[in-house]
Amino acid sequence: MAQRRAAVSGLVAWLLVACGDSARLPERLPEGTWGGDEAGMIVGATGAHVHVRCTVGDIEPPIALDPQGRFDAPGRHNVDAFPVDRGIFHPARYSGSTDGRNLVLTVRLTDTGQTLGPVGLVLGLEPRMVNCPICRR
Repeated sequence: MAQRRAAVSGLVAWLLVACGDSARLPERLPEGTWGGDEAGMIVGATGAHVHVRCTVGDIEPPIALDPQGRFDAPGRHNVDAFPVDRGIFHPARYSGSTDGRNLVLTVRLTDTGQTLGPVGLVLGLEPRMVNCPICRR
């Protein structure tokens, strides 16, 4: 009986460790297309390209995640990109959190304080941009 309890306890401990390892988040935001309603983000090895409604921006470094899946990255954002792009980019902070598949994103222009979002995005989902186009890379 004691051997059986030890074997079951060992199996449970092994399963907890194995499951815990599988739930770990990556160190960087996964690459690919993240889509949502009136929002999209194309993440690559060197950063990301972001659309929130009719605005557009770029995150310049790769997006590092903390152990809880949160991020805060610098970039630049153009709030006057559509219908006539005036080419005015503002310094911005892109912040949010992810579980590796779902993401909540907020964009804050650091010079004006204007905030866009939060918006919800899903990895592998095509952005649903009704009134404004999304760039393709």
